[in-house]
Amino acid sequence: MSAPSESVAALSGARLWAILRQRKAVLLGLAILAAIVLLAVFAPYVTPYEPNRMRISQRMRPPSAQNWFGTDEFGRDIFTRVIYGGRISLLAGALTVLVACVSGTVLGVLAGFFKRIDGVISRIIDAMMAFPDILLAIALVAVLRPSLANVVIALGIVYTPRVARVVRAATLVIRELPFVEAARALGVPTWRIILRHVLRNLASPIIVQGTFVFAYAILAEAGLSFLGTGVSPETPTWGTIIAAGQQYARQADWIMIFPGLAIVLSVLSLQLVGDTLRDILDPKLRKDL
Repeated sequence: MSAPSESVAALSGARLWAILRQRKAVLLGLAILAAIVLLAVFAPYVTPYEPNRMRISQRMRPPSAQNWFGTDEFGRDIFTRVIYGGRISLLAGALTVLVACVSGTVLGVLAGFFKRIDGVISRIIDAMMAFPDILLAIALVAVLRPSLANVVIALGIVYTPRVARVVRAATLVIRELPFVEAARALGVPTWRIILRHVLRNLASPIIVQGTFVFAYAILAEAGLSFLGTGVSPETPTWGTIIAAGQQYARQADWIMIFPGLAIVLSVLSLQLVGDTLRDILDPKLRKDL
């Protein structure tokens, strides 16, 4: 029998609510994140225009009741483009989390559980982390060619070492726990020990690390799109909107301000949620809450 993993489910509803009440900033972060996700999901129903619809006669209009975030150099509604841009940015972040967490978990468990290959995998992880994230992502996208799928692959590779290091460290501890030693003594196959005993107890650090990777991926995707190495410039993302508006920063600064605020709010809310999840899921930190 595996030892029960520490999770939010292990907390009573009253205890969890008491912890969240102590951190009102987290509740605000959850509300902001939920609002951004809902707006992106239901974009066709909450936006008044098509994201690429041009109205030259209304170009460079400041924010107003008709255009809440103003218009750009082609008369396109910035509010609509920011909402639709959130779809791509959030999708890229979510898929990056999936790729990084799956591949990072596999590498981390292999390195932490099997001593023979630990050295090789750890050196590869260290070598990848020696490169700045954005430079490595640019290099990978340049090789793969710019597209949403290739951006996700590149960012997934970039953030895999972050997850792998956390998973490896946790696996090294779990591997030496009594219930794992007991399973070995009973002759339980190694693959079953990993699936039933190790992975089950890795859920908490993986979830926490995933929230941070989500925030990093949103920033990185915006950076790649801003530099022209992300998705197609015709596709509205927060990064491409800012890149298109930089030449009009003096006469139409709202083109850059509103997608920039969307990035800031998304990343900040994810960081707040990640910090709180870390404190709740870590039994040592939970004692101080």
